[in-house]
Amino acid sequence: MTDLLRKPTGISGQTHAITPESAGWGYVGFDTWRLAPGEVALAPTGDREAILVLVEGHAEIAAAGQEFGVIGDRLSVFDRKPPHCLYVPPGSDWRATATTNCTLAVCTAPAKGGRPAQRLGPQGIELEKRGSGTNTRYIHNIAMEARDVADSLLVTEVYTPAGHWSSYPPHRHDIDDFPNITYLEETYYHRLNPPQGFGVQRVFTDEGDLDETMAVSDHDVVLVPRGHHPCAAPHGIEMYYLNVMAGPRRNWRFQTHPDFDFLVT
Repeated sequence: MTDLLRKPTGISGQTHAITPESAGWGYVGFDTWRLAPGEVALAPTGDREAILVLVEGHAEIAAAGQEFGVIGDRLSVFDRKPPHCLYVPPGSDWRATATTNCTLAVCTAPAKGGRPAQRLGPQGIELEKRGSGTNTRYIHNIAMEARDVADSLLVTEVYTPAGHWSSYPPHRHDIDDFPNITYLEETYYHRLNPPQGFGVQRVFTDEGDLDETMAVSDHDVVLVPRGHHPCAAPHGIEMYYLNVMAGPRRNWRFQTHPDFDFLVT
């Protein structure tokens, strides 16, 4: 199995714990928790910022000395409702107590500090259509560049209909040459509907020194340290993924693979 494909460690509790050290890079961390009612997830942020994304279910959240009450509005991620999310600053603790079965994603990256803990959604997040034909997909921009809500983190959700491509045409963001292109590490947390299906993701460089094609299952995470990284959803299988990006600067600038320039309008 490639090191870029990370399988969940179980079906309950903390099922992913990806650190910069375990990923072999410098910025992005990503955890998932799958909790039953009454179960608790908690952690300190240390010198990093965190965005908590309630992928599905309901949970009572406290962070940075504040009580945010019970949040969550979708029992299935495929309801496509805007997600409930929370920003947690560095030097803080957070705690989530499940009130239904729930899946919580914890996105982290280096922080400067000075931002308060705050709700990031569902207010201010709308489902946006992107692409056309079998490249159509639907986006929830949780914390992309246009929202000044984090020091380093860029976070978004993508729904790819069955039989469609996504993160396509192939593109990369692996060089620090702003404003032409930015260096951003990225994780993809995949969900599939129905869950017994599979999706496909390829990660490859122009030079060919990295070229991995992976069949992804429900709850898998794919690491994108560099290179292009398109996804495909087979006929009959809807694909969701939660993207987390971070790098030296909080700007998303990418370059399309030159073989696919004819698709860019």
